[in-house]
Amino acid sequence: MAGIWIMRIGHRPERDKRVTTHVALSSRALGAKGIFVDTEDPVLEENIRSVVDRFGGDYTIRTGVPWRQEIKDFPGKVVHLTMYGQRVDEALPKIPRDEDILIVVGAEKVPAEVYQRADFNISVGNQPHSEIAALAIFLDRFTEGKALYADRGGHLEVVPNERGKTVVEHDPE
Repeated sequence: MAGIWIMRIGHRPERDKRVTTHVALSSRALGAKGIFVDTEDPVLEENIRSVVDRFGGDYTIRTGVPWRQEIKDFPGKVVHLTMYGQRVDEALPKIPRDEDILIVVGAEKVPAEVYQRADFNISVGNQPHSEIAALAIFLDRFTEGKALYADRGGHLEVVPNERGKTVVEHDPE
């Protein structure tokens, strides 16, 4: 499978810091290679890089990325998650697995231009809900859940168990 990238547009650091952080963390946990955020936010970058440093993986974050240019120049397919798109179960078989995809996730009203430029406008349900939930459902279905328990080689590893919390600390190499 080729690379999965996220483009977060409309990020407002004073209002959206937790939501955008969760978009990044969810996309990382579910197999994305990185996130681009339209608004510059060094605190967000520092927080996500800290998670990657501790838990491992190959995940990138860049903020202050002009979304129009990123969508225009992206070498793969652009997937826009929206309540108004084609049903996710109908769209998934049409999305190529052998080229990169850029998933556009809006924070506020998404400009009509995004709908026009996207190769796929995909609906994850037809009711108002969180963009984090839509992204998680889409990524889990797109990757067939393969990223959920992938070893990312981090210093910290959470070991799932029925009760209690098990965190293994690996020696840094």
